[in-house]
Amino acid sequence: MMTPRRVVGLLVVGAVILAVGFWLGSQRSRSDLAVAGHPVLDGLKGAVNDVTELRIAKGDGTRVTLKKLPNSWTVAEREYPADSGKVRKLLIDLGALEVVEEKTSDPASYERIGVEDVKSAKATGTQVEAVTPKKTYSVIAGRSSGMKSSYVRVPGAAKSLLASPQVTADANPKQWLDRTMLDVAETRMRDVTVTPATGPAYTVSREKKEQTDFTVSNVPKGRELSNPSAGNAVAGELVSFMLDDVRKAPAATAGAKPTATFRTFDGLEVQIDGVKEGDRHYIAVTPRSTAKETATEAESLAARVKGWQYEIPAYKYDLMFKPLEELLKPKEDKKAPKDKAEPPTT
Repeated sequence: MMTPRRVVGLLVVGAVILAVGFWLGSQRSRSDLAVAGHPVLDGLKGAVNDVTELRIAKGDGTRVTLKKLPNSWTVAEREYPADSGKVRKLLIDLGALEVVEEKTSDPASYERIGVEDVKSAKATGTQVEAVTPKKTYSVIAGRSSGMKSSYVRVPGAAKSLLASPQVTADANPKQWLDRTMLDVAETRMRDVTVTPATGPAYTVSREKKEQTDFTVSNVPKGRELSNPSAGNAVAGELVSFMLDDVRKAPAATAGAKPTATFRTFDGLEVQIDGVKEGDRHYIAVTPRSTAKETATEAESLAARVKGWQYEIPAYKYDLMFKPLEELLKPKEDKKAPKDKAEPPTT
C-alpha cells in the first residue's frame, strides 16, 4: 500500500534526480561552449574595425607590421601601400576563428603542431597580434589540418587548439604589398621604343588601332622577323604589370640603363628605366601625358610611382628590354655544308 510518507519520499528522490540531471546538462553545455564553437580570440569579432595595427612575426626574425591609415593600410617596413583586401581577409578570419577541439597542453608536443613560442629561432609557427585601442589580441598559428582548419595557441595559454577557419599569415613584408603597379591595355598602345642593354634601339608601332600586328623598325638588311606578330608581345608588356618588391629609389645609379617608352593613342606616355644589381632586377616608372584625355591618369600614376624602384622577376625584366635580335629569325649559317645531290635513279 502506497502511504503518504512513501509518496513524499518518491517525489523527493525524483526531484533530486531531476536536479542532478539539470546540473550535469549545464556542466556539459559549459564544457561544449569552452571547446567547440567558442571564439579563440574572444571579443575580436566585434572589434575588427577597431584594429589599428597587425604584427606578424616568426622565430627566425622575419616580421611585418601593417598599419591602418584613414582609408587604407600600409606595410611599415616598406612605407608602401598594403594589399587592403588581403589584410581585411586576415582580420575577418581572426575574428571568426573558433575552436574545433582541444589539443595538447604539453609544451613538449607544441613543436609537432607548430604552436611553440616564436621566441625560439626554431619555431615554425607564426604569431599574429591584432592591436586595438583597448586590447591586443594574440595567437600563434601553427600547422594546417586539412583545407579549413589549423592548429593554434594563445600565447601564455597551456592548451593548444584545432580551430577554423584556417589562418595563414606570412611574415615577409613583400608578401603584403599592393602588387598592382600598371595596367595599360595593348589595345591602347600606339608604339614602344626600346633601348636594350645590348644591341640597337628599335620601335614597334602601328598607325591605327585596327592594325593587328605591330611593325618593327631598324630590322637589319637581309633579316626578317621571327613571325609577323613578333612585336606584339613588346606592346603588351604593361598589361596587368605586377611588382615583386619595392624600395626607395637611390639618389643615382651608375652605368647605362635600358629603357622602354610606351605611348598610347590617347596621349599617355610611360617610360620604364631598368637597373640590375646582382641577381635583382628593378625598374623606375616615369609617366607623362601629351593630351588632356590622359592628363589625370598620368598625374595619378606619377603620384603613386614617384621616388620608387620596383623589383620584378628576371624573366619579366628580360622581356621588357628584349634585344632586337630576339625578335628576328636566326641567321643562316653560310658555312654549313649543303646536302649532297642524290645520284639519279636508273
